[in-house]
Amino acid sequence: MLLCGILILLRHCVPLALVKTLTSNTLIHLVIVFMVTWLSSYAVLLCYLQKREFRVQAESYPTTYKASGQPSRLMASAAIETRSNFLTQSLSTNDPVVSVDWLHANLREPDLKVLDASWYMPDEQRNPIQEYQVAHIPGALFFDVDGISDRTTKLPHMLPSEEGFAAAVSALGIHNKDGLVVYDGKGIFSAARVWWMFRIFGHDRVWVLDGGLPRWRASGYDVESSASSDAILKASAASEAIEKIYQGQTAGPLTFQTKFQPHLVWTLDQVRRNIEEKTHQHIDARSKPRFDGAAPEPRKGIRSGHVPGSKCIPFPKMLDASQTLLPADELKKRFNEEGISLERPVLTSCGTGVTACILALGLHRLGKTDVPVYDGSWTEWGAESDTPVDTSS
Repeated sequence: MLLCGILILLRHCVPLALVKTLTSNTLIHLVIVFMVTWLSSYAVLLCYLQKREFRVQAESYPTTYKASGQPSRLMASAAIETRSNFLTQSLSTNDPVVSVDWLHANLREPDLKVLDASWYMPDEQRNPIQEYQVAHIPGALFFDVDGISDRTTKLPHMLPSEEGFAAAVSALGIHNKDGLVVYDGKGIFSAARVWWMFRIFGHDRVWVLDGGLPRWRASGYDVESSASSDAILKASAASEAIEKIYQGQTAGPLTFQTKFQPHLVWTLDQVRRNIEEKTHQHIDARSKPRFDGAAPEPRKGIRSGHVPGSKCIPFPKMLDASQTLLPADELKKRFNEEGISLERPVLTSCGTGVTACILALGLHRLGKTDVPVYDGSWTEWGAESDTPVDTSS
């Protein structure tokens, strides 16, 4: 068919009288020249079209994100070389959680890191690092809540120094450009603490996985195990790095720079002054029996009761039966029922500064993004001999 086309082309391009004078060898030579020329032109055209098609695809990657954090397929928005930055810059920080479906769809994004921040109460007798080794979200790093902490106090997992935090998360391979999704093994528990820690040190592109690992597994998504993986080595390196900082030594190269936000953390002295000044409404996330002083504290040597003037909203009231954060309207009801005005400043505390961050998470969903957490919480307050204590008995 190609040969016939070339002969027809010759018929129109070369005078018939001239064709009759050509020998068969010359005619064959002309046919070959025409064929080579035609094929070369076709190859150039095909190459151009392929390059143009790739460029159009690269310039029209169709992922954008709604304010709710759910992905939607829309029209072209970013070039392929800027796509890694596009993901978490476009994801809203107004809502502090993302769904397991969203994470599954974006798990392989180059600018997204996932952290397993599981931590458990001492009486639960669960080992978070062992559980991480058995099953975790693919690619997740392990964030040691007890390890990445202040080494100068006996209080549990207190906020580390800026230098210590920067050294530890740098050892984990985290950069300031990264978006972070934090989860834990209970649903929403200790992950909220790590969410708060990153925000304290100036990193806003951090979200809690709604429902955590239980929700992930219930949705049928894969987990992986790693008895001796790179992530375990990084977790160990993070603990060593922060230890070096507290010993006055230099840790490895920093990939994460901190910007401390002092308004998000309160000290014992600030809480003491607030009893008189009442600038902030104080909410305690512990259980009602512990708050009332009817139940003993899980740690020895800690008095029972609560800070005078504080109110009790146990952290489970922020969550539904599947351990996901309640919708905004339901959260408002929970705070209104306890007489908390969302128009006034709020301070949160708990036993050791973990579940207080769940209250802060719920308040963040309601637009209160500047809620401080009393870091020492009741473990510090109840252990002091000169701090006032109220009971409801």
